[in-house]
Amino acid sequence: MEVKEWTYEEIPEFTDIPEGAGVIETTGDEGGVVYMKDVEYANVNGTPLHLQILIPDCRNSAFNPFEGKAGDPRPCFVYVQGSGWMQQYVYFNVPQVAQVARRGYVCAIVEYRHSGIASFPAQACDARNAVRFLRKNCQQFGIDPDRIVIAGDSSGGHTAMWAGMLHNDDSEQNLFPGISAEVKGIVNYYGSTSVIAPDSNPSQLLHCLPDSPEGLVMGGKNLLEQPELARQLSVECNIDETTQLPPVLIFHGSKDRTVNCTGSAILYKRLKETGHPVSFYVIKGADHGGPEFWTEQVIDIVDAFMKSVF
Repeated sequence: MEVKEWTYEEIPEFTDIPEGAGVIETTGDEGGVVYMKDVEYANVNGTPLHLQILIPDCRNSAFNPFEGKAGDPRPCFVYVQGSGWMQQYVYFNVPQVAQVARRGYVCAIVEYRHSGIASFPAQACDARNAVRFLRKNCQQFGIDPDRIVIAGDSSGGHTAMWAGMLHNDDSEQNLFPGISAEVKGIVNYYGSTSVIAPDSNPSQLLHCLPDSPEGLVMGGKNLLEQPELARQLSVECNIDETTQLPPVLIFHGSKDRTVNCTGSAILYKRLKETGHPVSFYVIKGADHGGPEFWTEQVIDIVDAFMKSVF
């Protein structure tokens, strides 16, 4: 066979298969995932912020981010990694989010400024800037800019909710002027969306004190002494009939020891009574995260939700 730079279409297929060797048929649509690690999307006051980007891959797809090949743009699933608003381990859910990427979604896991360096709502502003970055660079990553949803778990669920609710950050918070941060839907996995109730965090004895996660993200304040700050942080307290909000999908475990499932129930009821489209699934026996949130059944629900909002 001639030695040259063969194209896939030109190279002759090997057919001299030895006796006894197996042959596995393929279609070219078998799905894989390309992982782009630590893509910097912003630098805020000297703090670099990164995305973990997961791109669907198959032989029949023309898109290749490393070779600059274009293809049909794909919808995008932006995921905010939870951390109690503290420093994130952004790689924690890469294998799980990859399962969503295999369904044909470009996925991006967001790093935000943690509570040790920035108070709320900096985390939501960072998530919105991540959406803007992806929209601005949609051709580079093969994204359809009109089909983006935002998701997150725990404090990331809280951040995702606020990222879909904030619409007044077009001043110094907006790092990409003229680029929209709006999304078509929000997927909230056991989000720490409410800190009002005393048992909001069942295992946390420092609830709402200055050195609690919620106290730290509000600038090291005692939220028991300043209940207006607790209301400012709690999503349901900031929703009414006029709130601009895309459809919401909520998942929460019935035995969550870190964030009480009651908080998601409160948010669900508030969204319904104010006329916002919302779906809520309680996952029986699930704790604060875990494999139960990444089963085929749950991903089917997420997939159907995203297709419905696009």
